[in-house]
Amino acid sequence: MIEAFIHGTALAFGLILPLGVQNVFIFNQGATQKRFLRAAPAIITASICDTILILLAVTGVSIIIFRFEWLTNLIFIIGFCFLIYMGWSIFRSDAENEGKQQKNVQLTAKRQIIFATSASFLNPHAIIDTIGVIGFNSLSYKGNELVIFALSCISVSWIWFFGLAIAGRILGKVDTTGKLIKRFNQVSAFIIWGIAVYIGIKVIGD
Repeated sequence: MIEAFIHGTALAFGLILPLGVQNVFIFNQGATQKRFLRAAPAIITASICDTILILLAVTGVSIIIFRFEWLTNLIFIIGFCFLIYMGWSIFRSDAENEGKQQKNVQLTAKRQIIFATSASFLNPHAIIDTIGVIGFNSLSYKGNELVIFALSCISVSWIWFFGLAIAGRILGKVDTTGKLIKRFNQVSAFIIWGIAVYIGIKVIGD
């Protein structure tokens, strides 16, 4: 069981660490919301979505999804469009919000939930990593070991998103001018576009 716990923790941490739509969004909510609790809808929604994806992965849904090439390609195509749009939204948000007070750009709880859900379920990077990689690795375990493996992956997601929002909160207090967050968003947008291009090439190549 210890092996399953270590394996799940290391695997989940390795998958969630790279910069992506989810991470950028959670970080920004921590940085821009007046109070940390106001970023809770985004944090909890993203964590619940990851939990659902992990549970689908360890219960064998990954095998079903990747058995159908058309379904995999459909996920990639939808994800490509979503990532292009989100990269543009993140990049433009700085220009649109420049000169406005921070309180005017804070997302409501409803918008946080919608965005976090979209960033999880329409993001092929998250879906392939979670359902594909975690699902494949979960095949090595059964019974209690599988439960420990799944719980360790889920725990990493919850801890990571809360920690990311806290890091954003700290930067938001330090960066009173908003310049650092602006640069962070611009770099993030280009990284997201890079992922989208990679996915597009993969679809065309297949």
